[in-house]
Amino acid sequence: MKLWGGRFSEDTNQLVLEYTASISFDKRLFPYDIRGSIAHARMLGQTGILAPHEARAIIDGLESLLADYEAGKLEFRLEDEDVHMNVERLLTERIGDVAKKLHTARSRNDQVALDMHLWARDAVDELLAGVKRLERALVSVAERHLDVIVPGFTHLQRAQPVLFAHHLLAYVWMLLRDERRLLALKDEIDRMPLGAAALAGTTFPIDREMVAEELGFTRLYENSMDAVSDRDYLLGLLFNCATVMTHLSRLAEEMVLWSSEEFGWIELSDAYATGSSIMPQKKNPDVPELVRGKTGRVYGHLMGLLTVLKGLPLAYNKDLQEDKEGAFDAVDTVVPALELMAGTVETMKVRRERLQHAFARDFSNATDLADYLVRKGLPFREAHEVVGRLVADALAKGTNLAGLSLEEMRARSPLIDEDAYEALDIARVVEARQSRGGTAPSAVRLQLALAKEAVEGQG
Repeated sequence: MKLWGGRFSEDTNQLVLEYTASISFDKRLFPYDIRGSIAHARMLGQTGILAPHEARAIIDGLESLLADYEAGKLEFRLEDEDVHMNVERLLTERIGDVAKKLHTARSRNDQVALDMHLWARDAVDELLAGVKRLERALVSVAERHLDVIVPGFTHLQRAQPVLFAHHLLAYVWMLLRDERRLLALKDEIDRMPLGAAALAGTTFPIDREMVAEELGFTRLYENSMDAVSDRDYLLGLLFNCATVMTHLSRLAEEMVLWSSEEFGWIELSDAYATGSSIMPQKKNPDVPELVRGKTGRVYGHLMGLLTVLKGLPLAYNKDLQEDKEGAFDAVDTVVPALELMAGTVETMKVRRERLQHAFARDFSNATDLADYLVRKGLPFREAHEVVGRLVADALAKGTNLAGLSLEEMRARSPLIDEDAYEALDIARVVEARQSRGGTAPSAVRLQLALAKEAVEGQG
């Protein structure tokens, strides 16, 4: 007999049961459902809605169920539809009819909202820990490679040289923004829905503040209809997961490129790479490739929930059952991605010897020659044209700007002297960018100190 089956005279069609049941995925909410039910039962006893011995029996029974769950001794039934009904059935089997009083002054609508708030709060903590680990990994690798210069790109074309540490720290700042957004989301989740009942509140003299305090919430939903229908915090969770994956995917793409022989900047650790079933020489960047690939599924979960919510009238609708699988899968995708990317970054080898020759046939110092001419008094737009012509001259000769003779350069502008070759030196090009946030070693050391302070001080 269904716990809600009093008015029904026919059994539920088996396909309907299978289609509408959620126990296959919401059973992971069991510990949260137990915690919420214990707090609710304690409140019912404290307010006199239940007799003290009834509340005590329910709480003891719930605690024993949780112990059995943690020991892997419980079995859930599809016929009970969801985690809430399974808990109630298991509790009734364990302590008898007094268990049927647990659902006094609540509905599955506010019950599941509470469970999801509790789960989301823990999920954010997991995400924050993963973000923090990757931040630290990037900072550590950046600090060990402050002397390594790499080409910087725009449009995936060589643009200007930068310190490798500068490049890596860009991702640290992205992740620090992710961290701040997750902390803000944690504040949004901090709102307790239990007590809203189905949608209109309850006739019983409940103490919502007592339940909130026991469960660690500092605020209540002040509108019962909003409490059971709000999924904004899950949208926020999915948006944050999607944004984190965007940043991971960008880093993953660069690691795929950097580890290729065409770039040759890094070599991945054997522990974070795989081989080919046919080509013995291969070392494949499967971790970053999968992170890049799994980004799409997280985006899909965000779009899926937005679509579920867009036309729902207040208050609870069965559509809201669709909030769980996507949220669970998104977090289950992002948390290991953060862990694996941190390990991949920490263990990769930077190929210094290869990077020493990265600028042999390179024009990423062209802007500095233009700046040199500007300091000699030439307007920048004219300097830009002069250097563009010199680049064309060098290409025609199969060399770079530093490979042109002084006479060849002076043929384009008499303002060019021997000291132009100093301006073209790659180390000097990097050193010259001392503006705050720039790539000069002094600026990057300051940036690194600020990043380390932010990573260790935030959260």
